[in-house]
Amino acid sequence: MRISLDWLKEFIPLTADADEIAHRLTMLGLEIEAVERVDGDAIFEVNVTPNRPDCLSVVGIARELSAAYDMELTIPEHDIMAEPGELDFNVDILDVDLCHRYAGRIVRNLTIGESPDWLKRRLEKCGLRAINNVVDVTNYVLLELGHPLHAFDLATLKGHRIRVATPATAMGKGATAKLTTLDGVEREIPGDALLIWDAVRPVAVAGVMGGQETEVSGTTVDIFIESAYFDPVSVRKTSKTLGLKTEASYRFERGTDIKMLKKALDRTAYLMKEVADGMIYGKIDIYPRKHVPAEISLSADKVNRVLGLSLSTTEMVASLEKLGFSIEESGGLMSVRPPVYRGDVKRDADIIEEVARTCGYERIPAVLPKATLGISDAASERLVEGEGATGKRFYERALHEVKQSLLKTGFTEVINLSFMGEQDLDLLGIAAPDRRRKCVRIKNPLRTEESLLRTTLVPSLLRNMAHNASHGNRDFRLFELSRVFVAGADGTLPLERHHGAALLYREKTKSLYREETQEFFVVKGAVEALFDDLKIREYTFVRSAEPFLHPGQAADIMIEGSKVGYIGTLSPVVRDALEIKAQKPAVVVMELDIDLLLPFTVQMLKYRPLPRFPYIERDTALIVDAGLEAAAVLDWLRSYPADLIEEVALFDVYQGKNIPEGKKSIAFTVRYRAADRTLTDEEIDPVHTALVAYITDKTKGALRS
Repeated sequence: MRISLDWLKEFIPLTADADEIAHRLTMLGLEIEAVERVDGDAIFEVNVTPNRPDCLSVVGIARELSAAYDMELTIPEHDIMAEPGELDFNVDILDVDLCHRYAGRIVRNLTIGESPDWLKRRLEKCGLRAINNVVDVTNYVLLELGHPLHAFDLATLKGHRIRVATPATAMGKGATAKLTTLDGVEREIPGDALLIWDAVRPVAVAGVMGGQETEVSGTTVDIFIESAYFDPVSVRKTSKTLGLKTEASYRFERGTDIKMLKKALDRTAYLMKEVADGMIYGKIDIYPRKHVPAEISLSADKVNRVLGLSLSTTEMVASLEKLGFSIEESGGLMSVRPPVYRGDVKRDADIIEEVARTCGYERIPAVLPKATLGISDAASERLVEGEGATGKRFYERALHEVKQSLLKTGFTEVINLSFMGEQDLDLLGIAAPDRRRKCVRIKNPLRTEESLLRTTLVPSLLRNMAHNASHGNRDFRLFELSRVFVAGADGTLPLERHHGAALLYREKTKSLYREETQEFFVVKGAVEALFDDLKIREYTFVRSAEPFLHPGQAADIMIEGSKVGYIGTLSPVVRDALEIKAQKPAVVVMELDIDLLLPFTVQMLKYRPLPRFPYIERDTALIVDAGLEAAAVLDWLRSYPADLIEEVALFDVYQGKNIPEGKKSIAFTVRYRAADRTLTDEEIDPVHTALVAYITDKTKGALRS
């Protein structure tokens, strides 16, 4: 919005230069984007925020400067003496909810022509072109007082009557109306849009634009001036529906001053008499819905506490009164009534902001926030003892570590709604006794497919997979970290647990130099990398019985005898039910209970020097029963008491040629090292022989030759 400094000086006696005024307005929250010099005048380009429609005028900006400079505000002259005689004109507001006040005046015997130079220059400086003296006056008052007005050619209004109503009210339910607006476009007006009608037809779109048939022209002699308050929501809706944006709608849809409309009406009539030699007749003012000012209570202590100041109640009251607020103060408690033009002030925080603006943001001291760097000794001790695993900071850090680990291994995070349906659990084949069937049911779901809170994240990932596959994605990895909800006993709250789940999808494609690592082991490697990042060491994979995973290609993830998750290839039955069009793609899923996982993380790292002496490794292969879990073999090896054993690892499991039916080969490697010397074969051979005898006895197996 463009505002002239010379025009502002007609309201307050400003002596500061334009740059200082621009800075002051910016500090008040009215950013000055540019200052342009035109014919010795300074034109401010003011950026007015949507919540301050009261500042979309010269008087609004002047009010702010009046408070800032503590100067008296002078409203331009608008008192008029109307011609005597009865006013033969009626106004009816039929939609009171959409029009809270409607006022008008008749001015007769006008001489339509060019506006005087001073009026045209004012409009041009503010970015409006001059049309004729009558229309220019309405635009001038719009800029000056911030209230839109409209002038009708009185001779074109049928029946000497104005009605304010929607087509549905004026013509019946379901009715619409047609109106050719001032821009020459015939428009279809919806039934809920507010219109101005004469006794027969619509003549204007309320708050947006007048009609072409009643516009002021060179032959106009008498006019009817409209000044009204229209509901902001109604004007905004009508403006958007019609695709019609005007200076009037811009102000009406933000909210105008319902009391200022009378001053604007009188000021317009006064100026029309001055510039067009008109004769002013009586006024009509229909005001069915009186404005009731809001009342906000707050204490001076709260203002100071929020702002970090030490203002007295007297200072606060004085600063608010400068802005037109009414205050009653008693014992430090203030009861504040904002002026009618400040519809944005609705709560105590708004009052505090006004105090800060007028007293000056520069008075608020700059204080660095208090922050704790590191942790105390007591907190460190609790962390070492393991109590830190339940702390909020530790928990958030661990979740971040899980996310970063999965991102590093090529997975993309997804975020889904926390809902599922019975059909999701049916698809996975989860039986009734399973805890995942204890669902929290939503009372008012948007649809039956999302009537339960999730007890597992896998159904959401499967939907993500189906969506991506149907859009041609042939190789992707997804993961999600979120809460699942398990219904509690009667009268208790649901159990909430953090879960992490991942899915790998890959179609079989021909590619040169492509490493064809089996998909199951790709996801297994990601899990092992995650555990390595969390410093979880003692975990095993054992055969899983999850109903939706492929038998023989699924494993439960165990730590100290507790199941913390599972990993496996999706069952072909489930995959086919999803109707994936690709030819048998590989789908591997994984899900972890993060809450069960975190207590096993190493929370305090202990560093040791790098080994000074070399190690010796021994590889051994055993023939054991095919049903023996490799994880059990690994557990027995790790439990063998020998100080020289540094690490044990399985590196091969084989069934096939040269292996008896019902048997399999398990190969493992053992690393031996001493901290104080280089080991010899003579020292290691008896230790390894004893280990092999021990594991052979445990597995009931035999050495593979």
